[in-house]
Amino acid sequence: MSKGLLWSDSQEIALDLIEQHPDVDPFKLHFTDLRQWILELERFDDDPKHCGERVLEAVQLAWMAEAD
Repeated sequence: MSKGLLWSDSQEIALDLIEQHPDVDPFKLHFTDLRQWILELERFDDDPKHCGERVLEAVQLAWMAEAD
């Protein structure tokens, strides 16, 4: 059985988010939306309480890098 995505999997989370939200500009993303979208990902399986600003920033930066 494959393990779900964790908060530390910023690159994988970013790739899943790009697939789910292809028209979103990651440079204009609000952390509240980003957090909610991550929690809604099918493969995501981590404690919502373990999410902080640095974690969201890492996901956003990974998304930006992929968008470039």
